[in-house]
Amino acid sequence: MKFRMPALIALLLALPVYAPAQMQMHSGQTQASLIQTIERHASSGTSLEPSSTPTPMLMTTHGNWTLMFHANAFITDTQQSGPRGKDKLFSTNWFMPMAQRAWGPGQLTLRVMFSLEPATVTDRQYPLLFQQGETAYGSPIADGQHPHDFVMELAALYDLPIVKNTLLSFYVAPVGDPAIGPTAFPHRASAMEDPVATLGHHQEDSTHISDDVITIGLTHGITRLEASGFHGREPNEHRWQVQQGAIDSWSTRLTLQPGRNWSGQYSYAYIHSPEQLFPSENQRRMTASIMYNKPCHNRYIRNWTSSLIWGRTRTGSNNIIQNSYLLESLVTLTARNNLYTRIENVDRTTELLLDEQPVPPGFEEEPAGRVQAYTLGGDHGFAILPHLSSALGMQVTAYTVGSRLQPAYGSNPVGVTFFIRLSPSDH
Repeated sequence: MKFRMPALIALLLALPVYAPAQMQMHSGQTQASLIQTIERHASSGTSLEPSSTPTPMLMTTHGNWTLMFHANAFITDTQQSGPRGKDKLFSTNWFMPMAQRAWGPGQLTLRVMFSLEPATVTDRQYPLLFQQGETAYGSPIADGQHPHDFVMELAALYDLPIVKNTLLSFYVAPVGDPAIGPTAFPHRASAMEDPVATLGHHQEDSTHISDDVITIGLTHGITRLEASGFHGREPNEHRWQVQQGAIDSWSTRLTLQPGRNWSGQYSYAYIHSPEQLFPSENQRRMTASIMYNKPCHNRYIRNWTSSLIWGRTRTGSNNIIQNSYLLESLVTLTARNNLYTRIENVDRTTELLLDEQPVPPGFEEEPAGRVQAYTLGGDHGFAILPHLSSALGMQVTAYTVGSRLQPAYGSNPVGVTFFIRLSPSDH
């Protein structure tokens, strides 16, 4: 791995220690201000969710360091109907240890994220009807979601207060998440009980495992503005490797948090040559999202969190435009029970019709219509070990298919998923 740490980070490591009060945090604690939420760094990359969003984690201190551990793992069995439906037993998972301390006039955060999906998702994909994007072994992946890399993130973050209510932030990651899109689906609170990816992943948040990411952010009051440079090519099928490349892509994101329960963002990115099979095609991506979280703490509901997300990509010389629209909502009824829904409306292309066959000579990708996916799920918690939150759940997804795709998929395919979810907890 060839990655040179910028001189700025090396200088920060030499600064004397200063201990601000906000360094002391508790598991699941919610933050009162945008700056405190940023300094917590509980989401993917430098993305943000509402300040009131709970974050299950384990935490301890060691000397001047505050140590935290986040994780989420599913053991999942999926069964799908229709001509293109498949069945599979697999596991989606991620594990994120993190360390923070005061350093010089600011706060230093070191974070690494791992996933065992290269071992727990065989054949480099799990079934997900109508999913498209990325490749494996020289062919496009169709109706399947690729596993994450073993190293999902390797990052150093530094937050420097400038004046009152103003924060300058730096993010440097050989593998990480640039400033584009909402919080990625594996870490988004509204998606935490859903074991599979969104169909709009490649219009909304697929850059969350990019290579060689550098981000600078400036926060004042309720507003944050960020800019990133990163390598645009998406990871290939060699998921155990840390892959690198030149910084050839860029993004910018504006985030607003008008209250503890609300967060919104708009972002724009130029992504250079993201797809291995179409290296001459660049992509321009826009996303916008609104997230809402409401702590309830009453007899019937403990927390309610929702996300409304739009993503749009324009790709290639023929300017293929794909839009995706998503609504997610998760209601925590008690300490052991959750109900959730995910509704999507996404554009698909004729690449799906290749059915994972090699791209034929002269193939030109074209729009193939829209697909709607309606998911309803829930789970019930049970105790296994201390500090381990576990739940048994299921979800059902029904699809509405555009006329051009019906001959290949049938008119009303359905997917049923059973899962066991495991995550750390302070209870």
